[in-house]
Amino acid sequence: MAKSHRLRKREATRAVWWLPVLGLLIGIMLGLAFSVAVPGEYSRYTAMAILAAMDSIFGAVRAQLEGRFDNRLFLSGFFVNIILASALTLLGDRLGVELYIAAIVAFGVRGFDNLAKIRRQLIQQLSGPRTAQEAQGD
Repeated sequence: MAKSHRLRKREATRAVWWLPVLGLLIGIMLGLAFSVAVPGEYSRYTAMAILAAMDSIFGAVRAQLEGRFDNRLFLSGFFVNIILASALTLLGDRLGVELYIAAIVAFGVRGFDNLAKIRRQLIQQLSGPRTAQEAQGD
C-alpha cells in the first residue's frame, strides 16, 4: 500500500515539475515587458524580497522533484523569508550597518545549493536509473 502511494506521488511529481519554472519565466517576461521603476530608497528591499522569493521557489521545485513538496510549508517559508529579509534590511538601515548582506549570502548559498540539487535530480530522471558500477565512479 505504501509503495503504491509513493509511486503515485512520484508520477505526479514528474508530471508537474515544470509548473513553478513556467510561473517564474512568465513573471520574468512580464517584468521585462512592463518597465516598473522602483525608487532608489526601496531598491534594497525589492532586491531582498526577490531573492527571498527565488530561494523559496527553488526550494519548492527541489522538494517537488524529491516527492516531498508541502504547499503549507512552501507558503509559510515564502512569506517568512521575505519578512525576515526585509526586517534585516530595515534594521540595518536604522543602525547604519549593511545587514542585508547577511541575507544575500544566506539566500545566495541556499539558491545555488538548491539549483545544484535540482540539476542532479533532473539529470537522474532523464538518464534513468544508474548501475552500482556507475555510482562508484563518482
